[in-house]
Amino acid sequence: MSSPDVLTLAFAAFLVVGMALKFWLATRQIRHVARHRDTVPAAFADTITLAAHQKAADYTVVKSRFGLLELALGTAVLLGWTLLGGLDALNQALLAWLGGGMVQQLALLAAFALIGGLIDLPFTLYQTFVIEQRFGFNKMTLRLWLADLLKSTLVGAAIGLPIAALILWLMGATGGLWWLWAWGVWMGFNLLLLLIYPTFIAPLFNKFQPLEDESLKARVTALMQRCGFAAKGLFVMDGSKRSAHANAYFTGFGAAKRVVFYDTLLAKLSPGEVDAVLAHELGHFKHRHIIKRIVSLFAMSLAGFALLGWLSTQTWFYTGLGVRPNMGAPNDALALLLFLLAVPVFSFFVSPLFAQLSRRHEFEADAYAVAQTSGRDLSTALLKLYEDNASTLTPDPLFVKFYYSHPPASERLARMAP
Repeated sequence: MSSPDVLTLAFAAFLVVGMALKFWLATRQIRHVARHRDTVPAAFADTITLAAHQKAADYTVVKSRFGLLELALGTAVLLGWTLLGGLDALNQALLAWLGGGMVQQLALLAAFALIGGLIDLPFTLYQTFVIEQRFGFNKMTLRLWLADLLKSTLVGAAIGLPIAALILWLMGATGGLWWLWAWGVWMGFNLLLLLIYPTFIAPLFNKFQPLEDESLKARVTALMQRCGFAAKGLFVMDGSKRSAHANAYFTGFGAAKRVVFYDTLLAKLSPGEVDAVLAHELGHFKHRHIIKRIVSLFAMSLAGFALLGWLSTQTWFYTGLGVRPNMGAPNDALALLLFLLAVPVFSFFVSPLFAQLSRRHEFEADAYAVAQTSGRDLSTALLKLYEDNASTLTPDPLFVKFYYSHPPASERLARMAP
């Protein structure tokens, strides 16, 4: 069996097995949540109403069923791009129109992104204006949604096309070790985004006002000083403009770090609970989770670029995935797209390891928050957030192990119990 045939067979096998596994896990989740819909777990019987529990169950089931439809379409689209020749047809059409060269390669990347976005558009609309609307979470108008789409497309093009052009140039101009140079540029770009996102990109979509509640500001500032943490500012984001979901987060890097509270979060939590949620986020910094994740990203990206550097020189890599490599023109954009399409098919099977590591980090951040503030405040805050976001209290245990980046409520609260 030739190398292209081996790759085709392996890709198809991993794709089918992966889809079957995702389908099985999703149906387990649906059945498990539905089976426990009519009874609030004993640990939450005094704090969560049956109506709230049933809403969370229904929301989870509806989203999971919709996810099955997205899974089926996503698999079909992936096959269409690769083994059924869609990417090859697009590449050949652009070659005939533009000839070989940087313009054609950038056009290929842009056309691929545009077509993918158009395919996803109906699903995004349904998710926002049907599912989120049905459960009372969507606050967006169609006009605002369209404005967000336009802005995100323009920002994506303004940022993405130059970095893509630079990487394509490096692939063609710096010899066999191009992947090392490209990796350095990519990592530098990601670090730069951490610096500029809070002050230049995020304000294009949301308004950020300084926290005006002096009592809460003093409380939060004291907590951060006690934890040895400094931020550039405390801000409130108009999350209610788009969604009823609540959250708080740190953004930025180094001196550009900001603490951001959704206005919906401040409306729902007491000052002590806000303190506890913030302490949890501080716990991630105290345990160096952010640095560890950045280092892991660096390492995995380096391995990925090195692998791409080798695969891009192998004819079977293209033909095995349904694409004819260009004979008289660069294949760099083709290699990038094929790599981005193929890697998730194979890497999906190790995703539970990363989910497990993430859940461990969450437990560590919870423990830090309990030590710095109040375990009771953190427990009640988490319960409010679980209820507010309609997160099910009864997820399927195997689904949790495979997908959940955060531990389920029962596990988190059990560890906080005195």
